[in-house]
Amino acid sequence: MAKTKSAKSKKTLKAAKAKRPAIKYAAAGKSAKSVTVVKAKKATKPKKNLDLPKVEWRDFSPTPVIGVDEVGRGCLAGPVYAAAVIFESEDLQDLVTDSKLLSEERREELAKLIKEKHKVGIGSASVEEIDELNILQASLLAMKRAIEALGVTSGHVLVDGNQKIPNLNGFHQTTVIKGDLRVAPISAASIVAKVTRDNLMKDLGVKFPVYGFEGHKGYSTPVHKQSIVEHGPCDHHRKSFAGVKEYVR
Repeated sequence: MAKTKSAKSKKTLKAAKAKRPAIKYAAAGKSAKSVTVVKAKKATKPKKNLDLPKVEWRDFSPTPVIGVDEVGRGCLAGPVYAAAVIFESEDLQDLVTDSKLLSEERREELAKLIKEKHKVGIGSASVEEIDELNILQASLLAMKRAIEALGVTSGHVLVDGNQKIPNLNGFHQTTVIKGDLRVAPISAASIVAKVTRDNLMKDLGVKFPVYGFEGHKGYSTPVHKQSIVEHGPCDHHRKSFAGVKEYVR
């Protein structure tokens, strides 16, 4: 009896040892490798933008240094808005960033503080101007109007993107790729511009409830596109844009 039990125990132990390396290999090999790959993918995308070097905007001259940005270029409806900001103190410069990285509530809080503590100009280009000029030129026009609204006649304008603003006499200009992430005054401008335009689109959502403007803010979402198919465009849609022009009656 003891011999049988002993033989059985040895057999069980041998089987367990035989299985152990395979289990260990799967956990430490295949699974560990897959975890590493997943982590690398998650870390890569945000790191690409967030690791961009900050731009020391105070080094630009002549003063004042003006950050300018626009919002609404990719929309099917509504005007394009722009804001221009001159920092008048150190307040908020470490709190602002690209408006797209902030919650709606945080954007609204910061937009209010920016307008209270710094010099802000806001400009826009209408749907009619967008259709007549094209969206790029209308965006540049909105930025020009935002700078003019500041009430200054000279300075150094830091423009988000790679396009300088035409006919901006008396000002130096420097374009900054990803400026809304890298240059504090541009970040502030992006926040003010987005909050201002979003509030307008919420108002349009009340007046034109079938389109859901208060949710998508005029961007090309499936819900928005379907509402255009069903109801046709309204006066606030951009008639020259694909996704709208096909349904103009």
